[in-house]
Amino acid sequence: MDTTRLKHIFNEEFGGSEAELRVVVRQASDLVDSGKAASDRGHELTVDELVGHLQDAPEGSDLIERWNWWMGALDVAYGGYERFSVRFVSDESGVNT
Repeated sequence: MDTTRLKHIFNEEFGGSEAELRVVVRQASDLVDSGKAASDRGHELTVDELVGHLQDAPEGSDLIERWNWWMGALDVAYGGYERFSVRFVSDESGVNT
């Protein structure tokens, strides 16, 4: 997964602080690296697919809310996605990386 492209598109589509973008991109990368989504859904996640899923979140949601909304939907459908939800965001150097 091209995390640089993902971060750029998330910023363009949903905005958010540098810390928020960093933590959501990290969670997306961890999700892809885990292989869980590919195993459950039958194919690898792409940048475009990730953006599409977050676009489906309720209107007015910020990036973190959109990400957590989608993780909640996956958790209901398959189980085991709560660990990829965002619970904490910090602007401190080295956190969320």
